[in-house]
Formats: sequence, C-alpha cells, structure tokens
Amino acid sequence: MQLNDIKLKDFRNYADLAVSFSPGVNVFIGENAQGKTSLLEAIYMMSLARSHRTVNEKDTIRWQQEFARIEGSISTKTNPELPLTLTITKSGKHAKVNHLNQNRMSDYIGKLNVVLFAPEDLELIKGAPQFRRKFIDMELGQMSPKYLYESVQYNRLLKQRNAYLKQLLYKETQDQIYLDILTEQLATSATHVIYQRLRFVNQLESWAKPIHSTISHGLEELTLAYRGPIELTLDMTEDVIYQQLMLKYKEKKDHELARGVTLVGPHRDDLTFKVNGRDVQKFGSQGQQRTTVLSMKLAEIECMHEILGEYPILLLDDVLSELDNERQTHLLKSIQSKVQTFLTTTSLDGIQREFIEEPSVFNIDAGAIAE
Repeated sequence: MQLNDIKLKDFRNYADLAVSFSPGVNVFIGENAQGKTSLLEAIYMMSLARSHRTVNEKDTIRWQQEFARIEGSISTKTNPELPLTLTITKSGKHAKVNHLNQNRMSDYIGKLNVVLFAPEDLELIKGAPQFRRKFIDMELGQMSPKYLYESVQYNRLLKQRNAYLKQLLYKETQDQIYLDILTEQLATSATHVIYQRLRFVNQLESWAKPIHSTISHGLEELTLAYRGPIELTLDMTEDVIYQQLMLKYKEKKDHELARGVTLVGPHRDDLTFKVNGRDVQKFGSQGQQRTTVLSMKLAEIECMHEILGEYPILLLDDVLSELDNERQTHLLKSIQSKVQTFLTTTSLDGIQREFIEEPSVFNIDAGAIAE
C-alpha cells in the first residue's frame, strides 16, 4: 500500500498544500510548531477519519475558516490509483472514495491502512486501560469492517443501556423488563467484540513475541493477555462467551442499578503485557517498556500484512530520537524496502541513515514545504 500524494485545504496551519511522495522513506524536517506533526495527522485522518491529537476534529480547521479538506490518492494491490477525500466542517465530517460520497464513515475507514508510532505511545504500557482499548479498536477496526460495525453497535447499545439505568436510578421508570431486553442485546454485541479482540491479541502476540526476543537478544519473552469480564480462552465459542456474559450481568445487576451504569463489557476490558512473566506496566524498566512498544508497533505492521495481504504505511512522529541506536537500527532494518514510511524530525543528526535507502527529504517551515 502506498500514499501517492496529498492535498490540504485549510487544515491546521496549511492554507493550501499539494505534495507527492516517494514509495520509500519520506522525511519531514523542521523546527517545532511548523507543521510536521500536522502533516502526519492529516495522513492519519485520511485513514481513520479521526485525529490522534484531539477528540474535537473541528480543531483541525484553520483559524477563521469554515472547513478543512484532505485529499489524496493511494495505490493498493487491487487499485493502482484510488482517490480519497475527507472534509471536516464545524457540523461533522464527509468522506468520498473514488469521488463517490460515503454514507457512513465505516464505509470509508480501512481504505488506507496506517500504523502510527509517536512518543506518547508509551501510554500503551504506562497509561490507563482506555489507551489499550483504543489501540485495539484502531488497529482491528482498520482491518475488519465487521469489527468496526460491531464496535459501533456496542457503543450505541451501551449508551442506551446506561441511559436507562440512570432512569431506573432516579425512579423515572420501574420497567426492568426493558432493561433485560437491553442487556440481552448488549451481551450479544459484546460477545462479537470480545471474540474478535481475543483472536486479534493472540495473532498480535504471535508476531510481537519473536520480535521482542530478537531485540532483547533472546533474553526476554513477551506475552500478551486480553482481560475481559470473564475468564477467556481461545477455544471458547461465541455461544459460551454469551452465556457467561449473561451470568456476569445477572451477578452485577444490583450493583449496576445502584450506580446507574453498566459495569460489565468490553468497554472495561484491558490488555496486559508481561516480560519473563512479570507485568511490564508495574515492574518493567523504561528500556523494557520501550522495547515492548516497539515490538507491538512492528507486530502491527506484520499483522496487517498477514490479514490484508499488503503492508500499511508507517508514521513515525519524532520517535527516532526517543530510541537508542540498537532499537532504532532494529526499527529501520525491519521496515527497509517494504513499508512506505513518513517520519518527522528536527534534524537528521542522530538518525542512522545507512538503513534508509534514498529518502525523500522535505523541509517544512510555517506551513510551507520544500523538497
């Protein structure tokens, strides 16, 4: 997969930008606050229709403008040139694929697949469970339209059930039969989400474990575990998961009624990382945590290739400076000649250029770009 070019209109500090990219490594150099990360953000939004920097996409619209637009063309194994357009307005977002309007964002997401690696990705290890759930949702959602649909459905049903629990809490209604109906619907949706997450984490581990072992010279073994509301094993069918979830909802019903909120489901699940049997979040050194994140990012790339049959593009946002020479070398050698890469930096100093074949270098200054 390759991003051929991009055009920005009133996106962040870019009034108008049109630039073509090489199929290899594209380097954006500039001082801070000049637009390097904004360019990566635009590519990320072109893929996932959401920003990794803000929950309010209206923030991406340039000052005193009505909308922002991201356009570009990609090449895939089935289509040598596929135009994509994402328009952000103050009232919402609109997307086009091959110049055709998309009725749902879920129809747009997944056309361009990306893996983002930024300094804040250490939150994947050190942060709250919501960071790890978001990680799973972002990566699995790109690869599986079915998962993306089920995830949207689950969040919609969760919102409905929480609203009804609030009504019961404040005695606005006494009809618990409707709550039982909502619970069955939510459990069905939760089952689909958990079942797919469990398999994805197992697949991710199959790639991350040998990568981590190589980086650590065979001294460390990385294992992943998806933690849900019930004990989960790979041999569990969806029917078994559903039945056990219903038992868990029954067990927690009084607590949920007392608090007015759903306490069971994938919105509360977590992903744990262990190195040599010890929790990396609690006991891992900073070096082990960095190696774990790097292993996960490289595993994402290989997972996407395995599932989709082609490599995603890689976005490296000021991350090389965060890696020591050994980890940087492993990263660059792993992507060499097979993954189109976009990286930002304030300087080429400290980057091991012997592992970057003929990079295209772009200088960015105040929203202007020069090759």
